This record gives sequence, structure tokens and C-alpha cells, in this order.
Amino acid sequence: MESASATAASPLSDDERRLAELGYRQDLKRGWSSFSNFAISFTIISVLAGPFTTFGQAWLNGGPVAISIGWPVISIFVLMVGFSMAELASAYPTAGGIYYWAYKLGGVRWAWFTGWFNLIGLIAIVASVDYACATFLNALLGLYGLHFVFNFATTNIQSGLEHTFTLFALILFLHGSFNVFSSQLVSLFNRISVWWHVLGVAVIVVLLIAVPSHHQTVAFVFGHRINADGFSQSMYWFYVLPVGFLLTMYTFTGYDASAHLSEETQGASQAVAKGVWRSIFYSALVGWIVLLALVFAATHVAAITTAGGTAQSVIETALTSAAAKAVILISFVGQFFCGLGCVTAASRMNYAFSRDRAVPGHRFWSRLNANRTPTWSVLMVTLAAAIITLPAIKGDKAGTPVAFYAVTQLTTIGLYVAYTIPIFLRRRLGDRFEPGSWTLGRKYKWINLIAIFWVALNVIIFSLPASPTGVWWRSGFTWSAVNYAPLVTIVVLIGVEVYWQVFAKRHFRGPVRTVDEPNLA
Repeated sequence: MESASATAASPLSDDERRLAELGYRQDLKRGWSSFSNFAISFTIISVLAGPFTTFGQAWLNGGPVAISIGWPVISIFVLMVGFSMAELASAYPTAGGIYYWAYKLGGVRWAWFTGWFNLIGLIAIVASVDYACATFLNALLGLYGLHFVFNFATTNIQSGLEHTFTLFALILFLHGSFNVFSSQLVSLFNRISVWWHVLGVAVIVVLLIAVPSHHQTVAFVFGHRINADGFSQSMYWFYVLPVGFLLTMYTFTGYDASAHLSEETQGASQAVAKGVWRSIFYSALVGWIVLLALVFAATHVAAITTAGGTAQSVIETALTSAAAKAVILISFVGQFFCGLGCVTAASRMNYAFSRDRAVPGHRFWSRLNANRTPTWSVLMVTLAAAIITLPAIKGDKAGTPVAFYAVTQLTTIGLYVAYTIPIFLRRRLGDRFEPGSWTLGRKYKWINLIAIFWVALNVIIFSLPASPTGVWWRSGFTWSAVNYAPLVTIVVLIGVEVYWQVFAKRHFRGPVRTVDEPNLA
């Protein structure tokens, strides 16, 4: 009698009712606002991370044209992917996100492959973002000449890589700790992160405008081409320039975080959908501004190209020492916030996938602590990110951690493959699809088609060698220049298929309901 009275006194909210209809209890704490949900995807996209860490990819493969024009054009295509995902997030607001969509639209086998690509991509993004964050912190400490435990000002390449990896491990530990002890603290950091990104970009742009004695012309910024990868000029438009797409496509990853926080967000059916597409839209605007400021300040073209076309080389050649330190500090803090959000998203996805018994050791990864956060899932994600980045301790003769770049490209391919599978299934379902409160209406037909085509094209592009020395049948071939992304993707596909055939197809049945219909009624 007391239990019945308590139930009657505490009716299900709309969010809890919808979650129960999808098969789950309200186990996670629903304390995130619509703005917090937007903030985590905006933070993970991070215009202080991707544009700064992969700037050189576009500079060497296309030049200013690939950045000033390539960024806004590619952003439009990414927005088509985002719109398509937003409609699905509104219909199925669960922490499982993308793999749950695939299950509802295509069945168990589709869900299995989608979930694993999504999980591996999210772990890879944790690894790539936190390693890049450690790289900027190492550079910042080196600019200050700090010699505490390590000599961060050392010019020894191998020592620099080891210092970076140590900082990487420390950052992973901090991100894991924040996620374990307080979901609300993570939510607060994400809200702060939005304003840090906006105000930080404003400060960086002002410094890049005010400090340099002169700037590049509009003709240079929007018309100059660079082909520094070694391929012939005749290949510029159809090969060299597309390789530079990685700058934009890698930056725009991780916005599925809004979907993975569905069960912790109030008004999820609307808030999550808006969080997905708005994070892309506003990141595109703010990111373009900061990239234009960098290109206009890039007056030492030869020196920048020789240094690998990095954003750091632009900053150090264009600004005074004090201003350069300020810019790198702002970028580092933005990347720290970004990595924190990545751990949150990856751990929630792993929790949801484990809750449905798809991950080995699922009983551990689906446990919640007293704060109702998935402690063991956070631990699994951070340890996995550290393990796959271990080879980055060693680099080539120039100090380039080849394994790190493989992780970066794996992030882009893995996540976009996971994004596109449910979009394809939704379009195949047609008018039989039951939308949520946020819908594309009849526009889904051409928006979905553009999204699918664009992702397929980019998977092919990012599987191509980025330089002639990475083409195995050409003279001068070296393994340090090989694009490992397609090899890793094939290994993942084989591993997931073998695991399915040997074990999963007899034991994995898709999402496991934690509520039953009679109690829901």
C-alpha cells in the first residue's frame, strides 16, 4: 500500500515515460539542461582543438584555399549529417544513441556493427584529443622553460615524446576522476567551456589582428594554393586538396555526445536534437573566424610550411613571445575541456552498450556508483585510450608519432561510419519511420542522401596515402609515411565480424529492456 501510494505521488515525467517506452528505467540522474546538452557537443567539437591540431593537414594539402573556403563548404555537408542524426535523436532519446537507432531501424546485426564502430571511434577521440592537449601543454611548459621533474625545454625528440605521453596519462587521469565523482561538475565545466571557447576565440582573433606588423592579403587567404605533400600539381584538385578535408572532418566529430547524454537531459526529445545540429552550426561559424585570423597572420609562408604548417608555427612566427604563450594557453584549456567531454560521451556509450550485454565484462562497465555515474565504464574508456596510444611514445626521425595520426584518422572514419549506418537505415525505412517531436518532414529524402554520399566519399579519401612515400609500389616508400587508417578499419571490421560469428549472434539480442509494459502502464 505504501509503495502504491509513493508511485501515485511520483508520476513519471514525460522524459521518464518516453525512456520507459524505449525499454529503460531512469537509472542515470536527469540533471542536464538543454544548454548543457548543447554545450557538451560544442565542447567536443572544440574550435580550440581540431583547428589548431590539424591545421597543418590542410595547409600542406591545399594551402589557404583548403582552410578559408574548404571549412565553410565542408561544414554545410557536415550539417546535413547533423540534421539527419538530430531527427533520429529526437525519436530515440537514449544513452545508447546511435547503435540503438540502428537496432530500431534495422535489427540486431546492424546495431552490433554500429555500436562497435561508435565505441571504438569514441575511445579513439578520447585518445587523440587528450594526446593533442598534452602536446600543447608540453609546448607551453617548454615556452616557459620549465624544468620540474622533466626538462620541458629539451630539444631531444625522443625525450619530448616521452614527456608528452606522461602529460597525456595525467590528463586522462584527471578527466576520469572528474567523470567518476560528479556528473554535475562535468556539466558545469561544459557550460564554462562554451564561454571559454567564445571568449577565447575572441582574444585569439584580437591578438592575431593587433600584434603582427602586417597581414596577408584577401587574395592570398582565399586564393593561394599549396601542395607540399610531394604529389604532382596536376593532382591538386582531385587528390591533394581532398586530403586536406581532414582539418574540418576531424574537428566535426563527437557531436553524437548530445545523444549519449539523452537520459541525463531534461526535455530530451527536443533538447538533444537541437544540441546535435546547433553544436555543428555555431562551431562552424566560430571556427571559421579563428581559422581566417590564423591564415591572415601567416606571413612567413616558407617557415610555416617547413615546420609542417602547424598552427603553432603560425602563432610563434606572427606573435610576440607573450602573445604566443597566451594563445597556446587558451587553446590548451579549450582542449582540456574538449577531452573531458569526450570521456563523458565515451563512458556513457560504453555504459549503454554494456547494459545491453554487448561488451566483454559488461557487468562491470554497467555499474553505477553512489553518484549514479558509471565509474567502471569511465575507467575502461580511459585505460583503453591510453593503451591504443602507447606506440606514440616512439616517433619517426622527425619526432612524428605515427601511431597518433593513425588514431586521429580512425576517429574520423569510425565515427562517421557509425553516424551513417542509421541514417541509411532511416532513409531505407521511408515513411514507415515514426519521428519524434523534432523532424525533417519530407526533406529527409535529400538530406539523408547528401549525408550518406558525403561520408562515403570521405571514407575513401581518408583511406588514401597522404604522401608519395606512403605508396608502397613507388620508389622512396617508407612505413613511417603509410596511412594506417584503412588497415586499422579493416582489422576492426574483421574483429567485430569474428566476435559476432563466434559469440555475439547467439548471445546478443540488442537492447535489453529494464522495464516491463505492465508496470509502465
